Amino acid sequence: MTNTLELTVNGSVCLVSDPGERTLLDVMRDVLGLKGAKYGCGMAQCGACTVLVDGNPARACVLRAKRVTGRAITTLEGLADPDTGRLSPVQQAFLECEGAQCGYCLNGMVMSATALLDRNPAPSREEIRIALSHNLCRCGTHLEIIASVERAVELLREGRHD
Repeated sequence: MTNTLELTVNGSVCLVSDPGERTLLDVMRDVLGLKGAKYGCGMAQCGACTVLVDGNPARACVLRAKRVTGRAITTLEGLADPDTGRLSPVQQAFLECEGAQCGYCLNGMVMSATALLDRNPAPSREEIRIALSHNLCRCGTHLEIIASVERAVELLREGRHD
């Protein structure tokens, strides 16, 4: 008997056959071809696998795919405007401020920053630090990452991100 799972990823309904106990990260990367979220530690500690589930950061490496049926999943690929390809303000700001070095933490930083700015469009530097504190950056680009989020705040305020 085939067990099909229905997931809503980046606004589209995706059918996944026989997911079993696979993690959301495995399904996204191996079945759906979405490579933005990375496998880091596999223990929900580093944040490289972060996605948004109903707008909240979630660690896809430990979250079973079957647990997110009926919920809105947003990945890094889903942040850009699907019609124009225009980057989100957070993505644009990370490019402008060179908020990544090796890029491994980038997914988690962008997704966590997006969730923060969705609920608080004008956070303080301390609020930014707290929101990103569960995402590890091994390269030491923390200052550039904070600057990127602060730039995203400016882009949001200006109503542009080109």
